[in-house]
Amino acid sequence: MTNYYEVLGVSRDATENVIREKFRVLARESHPDRFTEPGRKAEAEKRFQLLTEAVNVLTNEQKRKAHDFDLTKGSDPGGHDPSAVAKVYLAKGVKAFKDADYLQAVQLFDMSVKHNAKDAKAHHYLALACMKVKGQTRRGVEAIEAALKLDSNNGIFYRDAGKLYHMAGINSKAERHLEEALKWLPDDAEAQRILGEIRVAAEPKSSGVRGFFGRKG
Repeated sequence: MTNYYEVLGVSRDATENVIREKFRVLARESHPDRFTEPGRKAEAEKRFQLLTEAVNVLTNEQKRKAHDFDLTKGSDPGGHDPSAVAKVYLAKGVKAFKDADYLQAVQLFDMSVKHNAKDAKAHHYLALACMKVKGQTRRGVEAIEAALKLDSNNGIFYRDAGKLYHMAGINSKAERHLEEALKWLPDDAEAQRILGEIRVAAEPKSSGVRGFFGRKG
């Protein structure tokens, strides 16, 4: 598992102020806007996202305790059951989602899939939470695609993949996923609505150009 103390380069007894200050320093160094070359920019984006995850966990008392618990369990392979830990994070994530604490839900579901990457339901929950948090659409797309790889016969997964691709502005993929969703769920009103919106938006618009004699042609 990821050790967020190591990510930020702080000790496990570091105060919140120390953690936040170290994050500010590292975030300035790794901010994607500092890079123009596509490869380095992509690396910086991943690094910046990891730093953000680390500071969000270590400056939240509940999440930090859970992280410390995981680190302690991880040092004892005989007593560490990743799937059991994943279920705990999943349950906490569901509660946070129901309480509309979507950012925390994203973080908890993310921890769940890191402990058990073969749980399609956890990936799906992560995707749903990402829909609710600004800037997490791409992470949501990755999560729903992971869910589909594990369960390719799930119409709801295809529908939600279509929604996420539509949110990301990738309507060609959104359309394909929604069409697949309707094969499994032909009466799904949400999939029908979004697919209809995409197709209407793709239709050529009437330009209203006037003819040679000043009248509309």
